Amino acid sequence: MITRREFMDWAAIGTAGTILGNNAKSYSRILGANDRLNFAIIGLNGRGYAHLASLKANHDSARVSHICDVESNILKKFADNAKHELGYTPETVSDFRTILQHKEVDALAIATPDHWHTPMAIAGLQAGKHVYLEKPCSHNPAEGELLLEVQRKYGKLVQMGTQQRSSPHTIEVVDKIHNGLIGRPYFAKAWYANTRSTIGVGKGAPVPASLNWELWQGPAPRQAYRDNVQPYNWHWFRTYGTGESLNNGTHEVDVCRWALNVEYPKRVTASGGRYHFQDDWQFYDTLVTSFEYDDKLLTWEGKSCSGMKQYGRDRGSLIVGTNGTIIVDREGYEIYDLKGNKTGEKKTGEKESSTDLIGRDSMTDAHFANFIAAIKGGERLHVPIATGNVSVTMLQLSNIAWEVNRELQIDASNAHIVNDTDAMKMWRREYESGWAPHV
Repeated sequence: MITRREFMDWAAIGTAGTILGNNAKSYSRILGANDRLNFAIIGLNGRGYAHLASLKANHDSARVSHICDVESNILKKFADNAKHELGYTPETVSDFRTILQHKEVDALAIATPDHWHTPMAIAGLQAGKHVYLEKPCSHNPAEGELLLEVQRKYGKLVQMGTQQRSSPHTIEVVDKIHNGLIGRPYFAKAWYANTRSTIGVGKGAPVPASLNWELWQGPAPRQAYRDNVQPYNWHWFRTYGTGESLNNGTHEVDVCRWALNVEYPKRVTASGGRYHFQDDWQFYDTLVTSFEYDDKLLTWEGKSCSGMKQYGRDRGSLIVGTNGTIIVDREGYEIYDLKGNKTGEKKTGEKESSTDLIGRDSMTDAHFANFIAAIKGGERLHVPIATGNVSVTMLQLSNIAWEVNRELQIDASNAHIVNDTDAMKMWRREYESGWAPHV
């Protein structure tokens, strides 16, 4: 648990927040009167804008009291946008640890780089906050285990941001699958395609005056600043990111796992590489990974640098059963018989693209609404962390299989790799001294 002394030691690294609008006391008075939850959005360069839009959509039951980022330019831009969208300016904070001391903050909405997800969520739980956590919920499998342990200990809610679980049409079609629409489902295929550019070969550079590089790195082992990492390319560096499979594959793999009604697999394979460009990118740009069960198979195919679509979609899920097939994406679903003839469909009218890095949509609005209803009224979470962590851990296992270049045998009860000591060494990571999360 974080003691006050530890917190004050940590806080010395960063800068206290600057209030641009109403102060915390006025928030407390307003929110108490209206029985709304106070949210702090942390990590503002991408999905933070979707969090802002969804909390605005749920304004009757939630309010953005704080916004936080270690990059002052990003924080200022977001604050201006928040004022325009909300009609008020939340308190701005550069070090999230100051938020932990604010008792009026009920929940954290975390959209930081991956290496911060678990440590920040754990700190929030230990400070008595509920947590909405973007995928992936962890940087490595050991963190996922730790996060589950901490959540059980402190009892606050954690919802992972695989928002398609709150999509009405996806809930509808998965329910139809579970009730026999295509017979017994036994194969699921997920895919993703994008046209990402090269990140080049970075060079050492002075840390921008607007960036707190020490706090940005946080729990990660220290590295010198390079000019091609922040604010987005960290996804492709092992120290901070988790590759395209966790960045985007998590969404559709989670839908496939849900439709097949499966948990951890028994075998994991992964093949691919960095083929399109030669640069600093440390993961694959092309990957095919499979998760094998006794009587079912789930696969994901990721193409980061080729926008060639499958079934007319740049991302989606295909579910095959003994009596037919269903294709489902964020825009709707289609039903086919065994001969491939379309027998039904549902379209939502929403448009989604793999090139959309923010993802404001009705699914995210509904996912936040579910999270808020769970906090306020006990509604069942659509993606409690115990559920979300399964999909995340599976894809982390595919990263390990790719790294060691061999099939992994898995203990389906806990996802641990069996009979492969070298692969199991990759279950966890090293932390900067004094920054490792703990129960």
